[in-house]
Amino acid sequence: MRSSARRRQRGSALLTSFGIMMLVTAAALSVVATGAGRVKMTSRAMFDVQATQLCEGGTQNLVVGLWIPYKTTQSFTAMDNACGSASISSPASAISGTIDGNLSYASAVISYNKVDSYTRTFTVRTVGWADLNGNGVADTGEPQKVVDVSYTFKLSRSQVFDYAYFVNNYGWMSGFGPSDLIVNGDMRANGDFNFTSGSPTVNGSVYACMNSKLSPASVGHVNAAPVKWTTSQYATNLAAGGADNQNRWRPAYNSTTDGAQGTALYEQWRDNIFDSNGAIVNGRLAGTALGDATGLKSWASSSPGVSTTTLLDSTPTNEVVMPNLANIGSITDAANANGSYVAQSKAYTDPKATFQDGSTNPLYGTGAYLQVWNATLNNNQGGYQTLSTSGVISGSAIAVGTAAHPILIHGPVTVTQDVVIKGNVSGQGTLYAGRNVHIVGSISYTNKPNFSGSDPLGAANEKADMLGLAANGSVIMGDTTNFTNSTPLQYMTPPFTHGRYDDQGNWIPPYNATSVDSTGNMLYQSVVGSSTIHSLSSGINQIDAVIYTNFVGGGDLGASGGGITLNGSIISKDEAMVALSLPMRENYDMRIRERSLSSTPLIDISLPRSPTILRNSWQDRGFKF
Repeated sequence: MRSSARRRQRGSALLTSFGIMMLVTAAALSVVATGAGRVKMTSRAMFDVQATQLCEGGTQNLVVGLWIPYKTTQSFTAMDNACGSASISSPASAISGTIDGNLSYASAVISYNKVDSYTRTFTVRTVGWADLNGNGVADTGEPQKVVDVSYTFKLSRSQVFDYAYFVNNYGWMSGFGPSDLIVNGDMRANGDFNFTSGSPTVNGSVYACMNSKLSPASVGHVNAAPVKWTTSQYATNLAAGGADNQNRWRPAYNSTTDGAQGTALYEQWRDNIFDSNGAIVNGRLAGTALGDATGLKSWASSSPGVSTTTLLDSTPTNEVVMPNLANIGSITDAANANGSYVAQSKAYTDPKATFQDGSTNPLYGTGAYLQVWNATLNNNQGGYQTLSTSGVISGSAIAVGTAAHPILIHGPVTVTQDVVIKGNVSGQGTLYAGRNVHIVGSISYTNKPNFSGSDPLGAANEKADMLGLAANGSVIMGDTTNFTNSTPLQYMTPPFTHGRYDDQGNWIPPYNATSVDSTGNMLYQSVVGSSTIHSLSSGINQIDAVIYTNFVGGGDLGASGGGITLNGSIISKDEAMVALSLPMRENYDMRIRERSLSSTPLIDISLPRSPTILRNSWQDRGFKF
């Protein structure tokens, strides 16, 4: 494949020499009569079809050449450099190729537009022709076709944020009974998903997928159906109340309030409710299902090891692209120059002027910041101290909140090394760490959302607190001085962690938490020092946050007893959470879900994005024979 890609690009210099003449005049070429002896095809219609396929193939080859590095780096820098000045008179990223001896194509970018920091549009023009004299040029008299195709590359909100639990490698749950772990939300892995040594309760869908990039390669199976409540059982348990976190469950499907399946009202709510019954409605899944390489299946399971399944769709599942945080950038980056998260922090101003209820957003136009209470300010009367400058903290940040003085977060804030955090949080924003995020105690919202009302996506929850924790390294939970090789480090090192190949075939070795990085610390340790981590640490019983990490998300939870509740999402390449006390609960926060391809989530906290591609138009510029 790679050698084929190199072969296709051997004609780029040749295309440059004739490209201007060809691309400028292609639409105006005169029709030249040719003798039957000069063409290998006896039918104009046949060559028209073949020329169309030549143009399609040439266009796709060029677009793939742009897509792979963009998808891998999730940055427009290389693409901007290669195509930024493209025009009809100065085509860019040119390639050419030949098929079956004399069927040739030449493709190039003829226009390029930087729409915004997340979006690029461009047009590819391709000429397909019969190179009868073998000179590599579409001469007058040779049958030829010209096609223009326009595309959009966009860093869109990623599907990974649609899940309470997402793992880029292998998903696993081990040692949990139906009451030990209850997940209220969907779960997905870009490899196999295994439930072993017991069956938790999963009130949501579970997905796995075949993945040859993993080592060992994944066959893409969910090994067993977990226990799941019926819709009425879920509704009964939800109505019972008695615990604050039950207000964080998704609503149960009720046809009276949510509409009958297939109706417009149902489409409005289908992705934000729990319906135990899986079905294909309006061409896509409604309710819950098991999805893997064997297709999509509805299932029922009221006790471990006992389940029934019904095939809904035999189409295998696909890999969901996980955004890459490697391009954290530096504090000297120009705002939005390359889509790095430092640049996002420096350029950010709150874009929401009003809320759904018409009330004014008091932080409209405000930049990103992180503030913590400092008791020594104002003659020891105390006050809030802003740790960030234009949303950026050079070095590490320690943020500890209390009920009286919570951590204040607004917008995307970048910390170039480690974030150490625990306690109460108020506001809406995301902390990006250039290295690790260390959660050293419970994290709880001051203004909590409540999904039990009649309008879970209404203005009240729109204004409630929301925290994102995103790490270019790992999100480490608990007191690292208590970590041992048996737990949790064995789950943060090979062979439990897995290597993989990227889209260009480059090997990415498995994560090893005990490796030492350039700071002189092991990867799981913090640069603030083990003694500081130990002095700040307390038992983790609750985490209110959307957790995202390039590597491992895990550590010791519930160390002081009382179990653990995660309200939000855990998204990582490898997951290594160890619950030292039970029960464990995971409740998906649906306010971050992208409600459709064209609508934003209820709360946008500048979470990492995922590369997408869209073909906008296809134009036949003419066939000459």
